[in-house]
Amino acid sequence: MASKQSTVDFILAQVAKAGTVYAKKMFGEYAIYCDKKVVALVCDDQLFIKPTIAGKAFVSNYIEGPPYPGAKPYLLIAGEMWDDREWLTDIIKITAAELPLPKKKAPRRKHVPNEYKS
Repeated sequence: MASKQSTVDFILAQVAKAGTVYAKKMFGEYAIYCDKKVVALVCDDQLFIKPTIAGKAFVSNYIEGPPYPGAKPYLLIAGEMWDDREWLTDIIKITAAELPLPKKKAPRRKHVPNEYKS
């Protein structure tokens, strides 16, 4: 079941003060970014935060679960916690602070047909 855009919009509104936050749709689900880092996934209208040492300490009594079959476990954030804007913003900021910036991708090489190679 794909996540609803309205769910993602609500989460983004709640964590707007965490930094530069936005979402990208991927295979019917969404990745939540904070300052260019993937910090969470929204799958089946559930919020999964990337697990970090500081994030686990902040949540303390957390539940882990895979956001999709075959995925590593993430911190599953209960729906009632979404209404606590300050708490949700804090967990996003804490998670983003511990994650590295994504590596820059090498530029794509253009495919040259064999007939033009020397």
